[in-house]
Amino acid sequence: MAGRKSDFVLPTLDDLFSTQEQREEAKLARIRDIPIELIDSFPDHPFKVRDDEDMTQLVESIKERGVITPATVRPKDDGRYELVSGHRRKRACELAGMDTLRCEVVELTRDEATILMVESNFQRSQILPSEKAFAYKMRLEAMKRRAGRPSKNNSATVLQDYEGKTSREILAAESGESHEQVRKFIRLTNLVPELLQFVDEGRIKMRPAVELSYLDEDCQRDVVDEIDMTDSTPSHDQTIRMRKFFEEGKLTTEVIQAIMEEEKPNQREKIVLRGERVRQLIPKSVPLNQTEDYVCKALEHYASFLRRRAERDSR
Repeated sequence: MAGRKSDFVLPTLDDLFSTQEQREEAKLARIRDIPIELIDSFPDHPFKVRDDEDMTQLVESIKERGVITPATVRPKDDGRYELVSGHRRKRACELAGMDTLRCEVVELTRDEATILMVESNFQRSQILPSEKAFAYKMRLEAMKRRAGRPSKNNSATVLQDYEGKTSREILAAESGESHEQVRKFIRLTNLVPELLQFVDEGRIKMRPAVELSYLDEDCQRDVVDEIDMTDSTPSHDQTIRMRKFFEEGKLTTEVIQAIMEEEKPNQREKIVLRGERVRQLIPKSVPLNQTEDYVCKALEHYASFLRRRAERDSR
């Protein structure tokens, strides 16, 4: 994320002609404790809020020290507030039994709020592919709307203060991803939820997932059914052929079944462990590179337990 150009770096007149002390006082005037019942989540918020071990630690921290960094909200016309950043903090306050959330109230347009929401959530240590996909899409659309209509000489939307680069090129530069990688992530938003979940779980990799994103919903659901039936996911080569058949109008349920029933050497007797589910059972003190050893030792202990129980039952 180094080198990212923020959308909120330009100083205002107040910033230029006021002292640091005055600016700090103005910011403090916008910070207040707002009843949680008056705070609405950001519409179509792409980042999941999980009640996991990290959330438990955040709850304990808030119980002990309160909310150190205020959440950011923007006022709504009906007197309520819309949460821009701080969805995990809001959930932690709810779990801690608190009625209010420490917030900074900021006047933002819809597109400014969208860009800030994505920026703030990209500071998370772990982001799922689906979260990144919808976040990139939302931010790109907001950037395009802020840029206005494209010029006659350029069909792509351009932000004028970025030396003629397209919005997607700017997003790629700010996110630290390549232009092509951003495109691939945004393609994932065309997947049905079941396939997108397989991507989050690591069962389907990026390249085959992108190929599947070009199929219509009916064909994608046929693929989901075949994954459930065969307990295997399509390879990149198989998804390329599926897309080709689809574009030719020849991808039927029978064709999908025939392709999926092909034997894939890399999936013979393959055991799939769902990363998120397994990780919840492994202490955080165990490094990621020692996960396999930990799981194998746990299985050895369990197998030993089953043998002892079988011997006892046979007596």
